[in-house]
Amino acid sequence: MKNIQINTEFIKLDSFLKWTGEVSLGSEAKMFIQEGQVKVNSEVETRRGKKLIKGDIIEFNGETYKII
Repeated sequence: MKNIQINTEFIKLDSFLKWTGEVSLGSEAKMFIQEGQVKVNSEVETRRGKKLIKGDIIEFNGETYKII
């Protein structure tokens, strides 16, 4: 599990995928999210604007991330 530190109250899911380098474009993030390939706290998340906060765990592309 990789710990990802954010300096704001929250980060949106599509922005998070770009921040980690998992995708390079917002359109890529949108596609993966809408296809149900991203999990937040062990549940499939299809809203790209989902607000992630500290403690959330994101699973994508065989990687697991925790927001700290």
